[in-house]
Amino acid sequence: MVNVVGVLGFEHQTVTHLTGTTSMLAAALADLNGAAAMHFGAMIGSFVLGTVLSGLIIKDSALKLGRRYGVALVLEALLLAVAVPLLNHDSMSGLYSAACACGLQNAMASTYSGTVVRTTHLSGMFTDLGVFLGHSLRGLPIDQRRLRLSVLIISGFLSGGVVGAVVYRRFGNAALYVPAAFTAMAALAYEIYRIRQSRRAAG
Repeated sequence: MVNVVGVLGFEHQTVTHLTGTTSMLAAALADLNGAAAMHFGAMIGSFVLGTVLSGLIIKDSALKLGRRYGVALVLEALLLAVAVPLLNHDSMSGLYSAACACGLQNAMASTYSGTVVRTTHLSGMFTDLGVFLGHSLRGLPIDQRRLRLSVLIISGFLSGGVVGAVVYRRFGNAALYVPAAFTAMAALAYEIYRIRQSRRAAG
């Protein structure tokens, strides 16, 4: 949803796809376009800042319940909510805030059960699908867990994009309030779960 809002917004800028952003940065540098280079550099820097915040808050990239995911999710929700009024005023800072939120999201749980997980872009997921198809055609065994995870993330990304486009066409940049609200609810649910688990362990 966040990426679709960025693409459909005033700058038509992807928020999460750093490969494309780095390519645009390279083109801007080649053209000696300082303003564009600073913008694309700031997009990359904002995303990386989000990953740094994740490292500071959670201290590990492997998913493990009991860590401070609630704090990270609340911060992510705030960054997305703050992006809305900034984008409504055609401020680049709104894109940077959204990119920071996505970097934080992407780094929160970048490995799960030994599998690399990237929730803000799909190149790795589609690569895994292609490898699995090649193995299947050769009659080799397939890691079913990784296959299910790849399909789940691709489906979630696509569904979120469809919903994001529909909501953006009706509400504009305020569409970002939807992922912000879901993220905040996830933070609340996680904190309730964590408190209950702590009480059970203590009792």
